[in-house]
Amino acid sequence: MDRGSLIGLGLAGIAILGGQAIEGGGIGLFLQPAAFVIVVMGTLAAVLLHHPLPVFAQGVRMGKWAFRPPEPEGVILIRRIVLWAHTARQEGILALERQVNLTSDPYLRDGLKLLIDGADANRLRDILEVQIVGFETAERQAARVWEVAGGYAPTLGILGAVIGLIHVMENLADPGKLGTGIAVAFVATIYGVGLANLVLLPIANKIKFSIARRVAEREMICDGLIGIAQGDNPRIIEARLKGYL
Repeated sequence: MDRGSLIGLGLAGIAILGGQAIEGGGIGLFLQPAAFVIVVMGTLAAVLLHHPLPVFAQGVRMGKWAFRPPEPEGVILIRRIVLWAHTARQEGILALERQVNLTSDPYLRDGLKLLIDGADANRLRDILEVQIVGFETAERQAARVWEVAGGYAPTLGILGAVIGLIHVMENLADPGKLGTGIAVAFVATIYGVGLANLVLLPIANKIKFSIARRVAEREMICDGLIGIAQGDNPRIIEARLKGYL
């Protein structure tokens, strides 16, 4: 669990609600269902129109990474690759065939199969790097679901404020209701701007950190398998891979 994300989310709530309380305003003023529906549902609709449904679904699933990011696997991967390098050096590359069924990661397993099938270092690099590019592209497209939502939310907040002001104009004959009506109208703007800058965009950037680490792990796998294909000394492979950490 990423405690920094939880603390940040809590501080965001304290900043908004605490600032309202310090100014002497009632916190209940923020509880405006109409503004909430306009901003949240409108943002959701815009994001669904912006992305294909599978990309949207993947992006929503990745949202949990802001609070529970994938566990780093760099150290474990280095140990496995160095062990494979020792095995290949002592028994030959074909001895790695028994490791294929023990490998759950599809990228690592595919790379190992190519190595066993006799792909040379250059061919292995070409194939694995293409897979890395495809993986990174797909991951970043899914992460943009949150970034795009952060772009639409403030605009929907303004739309909610305009709708609220239209209702205020309907009550111009009753000046006593104007002040409260205007305040309520601008709550939608607070929802939009606050949601974008305190929730959606930070989550998008936190997901990008996890994506960068996952891409680096695949680059490390690629480098390690190429080292094995070239017959490099396991100690040299280990020293080079540690640089990725």
